[in-house]
Amino acid sequence: MKKTERHLLIQQMIRNEKLSTQKEIQDRLEAKGIAVTQTTLSRDLRDLGLVKVKRKDQLYYILPNEPEVAEIYIMLATHAKSISRAEFTLVLRTELGEAALLANGVDEMTDERILGTVAGANTLLIICRDQEAAIEIQGEISGMMH
Repeated sequence: MKKTERHLLIQQMIRNEKLSTQKEIQDRLEAKGIAVTQTTLSRDLRDLGLVKVKRKDQLYYILPNEPEVAEIYIMLATHAKSISRAEFTLVLRTELGEAALLANGVDEMTDERILGTVAGANTLLIICRDQEAAIEIQGEISGMMH
């Protein structure tokens, strides 16, 4: 199966099901007769820009064109020069003047893992509910960074 066909199939699965892990996606592909390694699948998910979100206490993948959450994560990944974590706080470095704009977007999100933000001229602090949430969000943003 060609990469583009596999991508279309993955997108269809993500639209129709709430899949939480790469293993679940891999199992669904195998059930359709498509063998894919974890490395290839990980690359596919990154290429597709999939984002993991938590809604109603359930964590699952969504497509980058899903409303609100995906959009802000894509903006964060696009504008962040670097991302670091200290316990439950994420530190994003941006171009001068972009941190406050990104903070506004994050503050309007419905991601329950995020408690709030603090923005400087080129630094955005994202305060997460706990260390696990910070690790997840850091991974989601890092996975989309150029």
